[in-house]
Amino acid sequence: MTLNTRNLFNRITLAFLLILAAAFPALAADEVQNNPDTGKPFANVWRLRGDVFVTSKLGVPRRLREGGTVFVGEQVRAAPNSEAVLKTGDSGIVAVRPGAEFVPERFAAEGKSTDRQILRLITGSLRVITGWIGQLNRNDHRIVTPSATIGIRGTDHEPYVLPASMANANYRQGTYDKVNRGATLLDANGGNVEIDSGKVGFARDPSAPAVRNRALMTVLLPVLLAKVPEFYVPGSFDQELDRYSETVDAVSQKQLESRTGVKLAAPTKAAAPAKASSAPELAPEPPPPVIVGCPPLTIGEAWLGRFDRAIVRRDIKTILGLFAPEIVAKATVRSGDGMATLEFKREEMVNSTLNSIASLKDYQQRRVSLEATLAEGETEATCKQVVVKSIAIEQGQMNGRPYRFEALEEYLLEQRNGEWLAITAHTTQR
Repeated sequence: MTLNTRNLFNRITLAFLLILAAAFPALAADEVQNNPDTGKPFANVWRLRGDVFVTSKLGVPRRLREGGTVFVGEQVRAAPNSEAVLKTGDSGIVAVRPGAEFVPERFAAEGKSTDRQILRLITGSLRVITGWIGQLNRNDHRIVTPSATIGIRGTDHEPYVLPASMANANYRQGTYDKVNRGATLLDANGGNVEIDSGKVGFARDPSAPAVRNRALMTVLLPVLLAKVPEFYVPGSFDQELDRYSETVDAVSQKQLESRTGVKLAAPTKAAAPAKASSAPELAPEPPPPVIVGCPPLTIGEAWLGRFDRAIVRRDIKTILGLFAPEIVAKATVRSGDGMATLEFKREEMVNSTLNSIASLKDYQQRRVSLEATLAEGETEATCKQVVVKSIAIEQGQMNGRPYRFEALEEYLLEQRNGEWLAITAHTTQR
């Protein structure tokens, strides 16, 4: 290359860089002012199968290779049937499942109280095994999703963002978290739930205005699921990760000491859970009263009385017995953002109710009005269906803050085999 050619090349390169800088002034300012971690190494590629890509903050993609580096601020995306295991600077693990997308937004592993790891999970699943940051500064080790924030308690866990395209009647759109070891705290929509080893938590995507109510009632608050969803399947490297998870505390401690001389305090043992026998046993719910004739108000009062007592007692058997198996409950939620109507089945309604009530303190309920009439077409002689309407006010403490909501509840009760069951339910809340 001649001198003139080289000078021309340099001038063209300089001009391109000036244009690029002008095109991304906000980005540069953001990286400097708001995210000092951007551009720092986040993790090295430890294991790889298939095609996993990263896209830089400037939009430049590249394919990951074993031994390569992922930097803070880059978006990681695994193709279908592809996986990667990333080892972070604190000896932690982030295993990227097929189809997952995430961004490491903050990361510092210097053996200081300012160490942090904040991941933004866009879609799909990760398996995260915490290194020394999870022991040194667990409050700044978290995962942010479109519908929740997950904090850790020294943990091996698997957050999963299920998009609308994969959701169905059994598995709703939102954030799931399965804990393999330790515990996590799933925080969403003004509530939270602690997830222990072997459990799965769920936070519904807030497509409706955020509410704090019992369920018909509290479908947006995070809850524990009764079983592990079927979409959780082991990855190609999970056997190796299982072995690593058992030794990660010692490995990360050794690395921290060799690099910084910092020695972590021995982990404190969690207090043993209270024995079930220590909780007072509930007296059995009395049988429903015998009602002579067909007085709608008496029928409504008796049914609501059993319902309210069962909620306070956390008596799931009685609650289930008050609703027809085929019922689809509806909740119309009003807020300053508008109005939305949600639908859910009997079991979902009951589980949501009890889980949300469990997160409240000083729970109280009162009904300020109640009316009941025979359903259209019914007579005292037939007495098969009764419409019950009531305004309920509930209050208590949630996360140390006062909690209160009002709901207009409407139930259509039907007499089946001598029992009154709700066959439809609709509540309007504010």
